[in-house]
Amino acid sequence: MYAWYKKYMVVVGICGQFLFYSQFYTIIQNKSAKDISLFGFTCGFISVFSWMIYGFIIHDRPLIVANVVATIGALLTVVAILIYQ
Repeated sequence: MYAWYKKYMVVVGICGQFLFYSQFYTIIQNKSAKDISLFGFTCGFISVFSWMIYGFIIHDRPLIVANVVATIGALLTVVAILIYQ
């Protein structure tokens, strides 16, 4: 059961992080980040980056995979906000 749940958490963890990518896509499409919170997405970036590092420290694959995906998406979103403010 544990092995199955770990695989499930990798999938759920990755899917759950697509919020960053959808916001990034919207910013790029609209060429505007007028109503997007730089502070909020920077906090999100710091959070997922910290969880990613923690995953590496404890060698937890689901935590690492999900948060690598999230960290990249959050960073892209923060950069897009800075470009299109």
